[in-house]
Amino acid sequence: MTTGLTEQEIIRRNSLNELIKLGIDPYPAPTFEVNVRSSEIKERFPDNNTLFQNVSIAGRMMSRRIMGAASFSELQDETGRIQLYIKRDDICPGEDKTLYNTVFKKLLDIGDIIGITGFVFITQMGEITIHVKSLKLLSKSLRVLPIVKEKEDAVFDAYTDPEQRYRQRYVDLIVNPEVREVFVKRNILINSMRGFLNTLGYLEVETPILQPLYGGATARPFKTYHNTLDMTLYLRIANELYLKRLIVGGYQGVYEFSKDFRNEGMDRFHNPEFTQMELYVAYKDYEWMMDLVEEMVEKIALDLHGKTQVQVGENLIDFKRPWKRSTMFDVIRQFTGVNIEGLSEEALVSVAKELNVPIDNTMAKGKIIDQIFGEKCEPLLIQPTFITDYPVEMSPLAKKHRCKESLVERFEAICNGKELCNAFSELNDPIDQRARFESQLELGKRGDDESMALDEDFLRALEFGMPPTAGLGIGIDRLTMIMTNSPSIQDVLFFPQMRPEQRANG
Repeated sequence: MTTGLTEQEIIRRNSLNELIKLGIDPYPAPTFEVNVRSSEIKERFPDNNTLFQNVSIAGRMMSRRIMGAASFSELQDETGRIQLYIKRDDICPGEDKTLYNTVFKKLLDIGDIIGITGFVFITQMGEITIHVKSLKLLSKSLRVLPIVKEKEDAVFDAYTDPEQRYRQRYVDLIVNPEVREVFVKRNILINSMRGFLNTLGYLEVETPILQPLYGGATARPFKTYHNTLDMTLYLRIANELYLKRLIVGGYQGVYEFSKDFRNEGMDRFHNPEFTQMELYVAYKDYEWMMDLVEEMVEKIALDLHGKTQVQVGENLIDFKRPWKRSTMFDVIRQFTGVNIEGLSEEALVSVAKELNVPIDNTMAKGKIIDQIFGEKCEPLLIQPTFITDYPVEMSPLAKKHRCKESLVERFEAICNGKELCNAFSELNDPIDQRARFESQLELGKRGDDESMALDEDFLRALEFGMPPTAGLGIGIDRLTMIMTNSPSIQDVLFFPQMRPEQRANG
């Protein structure tokens, strides 16, 4: 069936059939013993040319230059590319030269996965190369790669469209190897954070993704349905309330790398599915948590880059401790010239209008203040900065400030103009927590579709007694964007959410 195939795809399918006719399985049994990777050869061979005299390596054929009875090719494995020298009489030692003359020269294509054995040498041009002694096709590629091409000494990439790259990440990883490095660094970042927390003795745990009530954040959830239980469930928007239950149960410190889901808009900083690390530690407060965050993120920068300075777009961000600390009201006054502390909701509406900050009738005091801060202050905070002491209306799960009436003990770390993390001295008073939840229900009646639900079981847990606790949520995707100088969250997710693909008829 060739309907809708391009000319090149038809040619490749014909090559596939020819290989089968020659008795060559284009998708043989999976075992091929690999004893080296390309990067290891390139790192070690120049210093000791007695090494790698019996290599077995596999990867994707990315180029081919045929010169009669000998050819040069390039093989790409997980770690990079290496040149191959393929001589007809070496891979076809007998009279039958079909493997070279027909299979290699005519029926193999760029993108095919091959396995080879041979020995390493350096060409007269100084190129580290594998002299191939045997060659085997491991997987036939039926589609044409949009590989980097050369034209009149200029190199251009035929695969740079972001939507194509995100939608077909598998192709992106093949033809843009630097993309793979972003995800390697993401892994290093997560392991650095995990190692830091494990060293402190905190327990990594898992909590439910399907929840009967969504909570722990102000966000709109995804809803689903469980047939057997005949009940509505929600994909979690945060795991905070479950982790606090574990603190009630007696653990002193717990953390989780959690997949969270929020049924909201998408842009270069937001994806409906994202990763957070949430940490809760008993007998600590938000001041202590600020110290932990700056120590942990400084360590991550050192583990990734060997220094605390990281280039992010045009900005050089320095994560060296200590970070600047300012209250939310002080920062708003600094950037707008207006002191909004203690203002009524009506007065805040007037200030927002004077500052040309967009608001609507569903927004109460907390959201108006948050909107003013987000529009007029947050984008201007480039170096890591802790913003502290938020209005109680903005923070239904945070403990009231021990000294400042109407505020809570909360901070956000802002970096490169965006929130990096959010943390509280956690509210452990069940009476106060119930009142906060009830206030959230009133906001829901007013039209705020991101208000919190009232979780009776969580309140019951608090009534058994939760020790003073510090809590933290840090966005892994946002932190990875900064640490890898990636402009979009789609660049640090293997498979970001995309709109439905528009397919051509046929």
